[in-house]
Amino acid sequence: MAGVVLKDVVKVYENGLKVVDRFNLDIADREFVVLVGPSGCGKSTTLRMIAGLEEVSSGTISIGERVVNDVAPKDRDIAMVFQSYALYPHMTVYENMAFALKLRNVPKPIISEKVQRAAKVLMITHLLERKPKALSGGQRQRVALGRAIVRDPKCFLFDEPLSNLDAKLRVEMRAEIKQITMSLNATTVYVTHDQEEAMTLGDRVVVMKDGITQQVGSALEIYNHPVNRFVASFLGSPPMNFFKGVLTQSGGRLFFDEGTGKLPIAGWAGAELQARVGQEIVMGVRPEAMSDKTNARFTTEDNQLEMKVTLVQPLGHRMDVSLATTIHPRSVAQVDSYVRVHPGEVMPIFFDMARVHFFEAGENGRKVVRNSN
Repeated sequence: MAGVVLKDVVKVYENGLKVVDRFNLDIADREFVVLVGPSGCGKSTTLRMIAGLEEVSSGTISIGERVVNDVAPKDRDIAMVFQSYALYPHMTVYENMAFALKLRNVPKPIISEKVQRAAKVLMITHLLERKPKALSGGQRQRVALGRAIVRDPKCFLFDEPLSNLDAKLRVEMRAEIKQITMSLNATTVYVTHDQEEAMTLGDRVVVMKDGITQQVGSALEIYNHPVNRFVASFLGSPPMNFFKGVLTQSGGRLFFDEGTGKLPIAGWAGAELQARVGQEIVMGVRPEAMSDKTNARFTTEDNQLEMKVTLVQPLGHRMDVSLATTIHPRSVAQVDSYVRVHPGEVMPIFFDMARVHFFEAGENGRKVVRNSN
């Protein structure tokens, strides 16, 4: 295996559209890195440049110790798994998995050994004589994985490989991909628009928007300490709630004035926010940091707002409760399923002020102060 390094990589199409802008990333040997972001953010283009399927406009890409900008895809020693599986319909599973090795003139006994070993790992040995049309979506995905595994590449590249599967199978395959790449000690670059996939799979996650890297870090680091509102809203389900307000001061204490009520600023944030008193600011709150009085572990007399329940969505062990004030009509709290909550009801909602985030005003406002968790 080998690491992958992208340095100042830019991709501009002939019409002048810049889809990747000065992308820098150093992927360590055996690391699993996930590129995540909305459609059109440049993540798949970046992956295709690593694979050699797209030319680099400027910058360099290295696999191992070799710069591969001018190296043909077949000579980069990578294996790519596509969203569409890309299996040959006229070939059996065995023939699909063996095809790339045959092109390299690998001896038949070695091909057989590699295919059988990969099939055993993927639990598809009993499918080797079938053709793709006789397989389920999950089985086809395993064959596509097997075709990549038998090549023993320096790097595995995955381009949204689970998008065509149903929700249950997607979760199962996600776990299998992680386990397989760990057992192979594989360097892996994985592209997805699914933030849950990104958080569960990646050793590190790269959040992209408009071709620009927004933040790189572990899933928990990005979830707990997003650098701006875009990252904060993209990772997490339901997404983070945002409340516009003004910082005020009274009796030597700082407060966030939402417009219908005031919430006390925790001591850890006071020093850094002091200079912003009187200014507009955005408070970000994860759904799990808002709760009713019965369920909240963070109730005090003054960390609450009166909010109206607009929608209740039972999810088994919890409910997502949509809430509104007269100023902020949309926010979501997570409440235990045993709590009796009804649309139209007005109730006090408590905020865990130790876990809130503060951002500059604006859609992509940057993080103002690092929260304490």
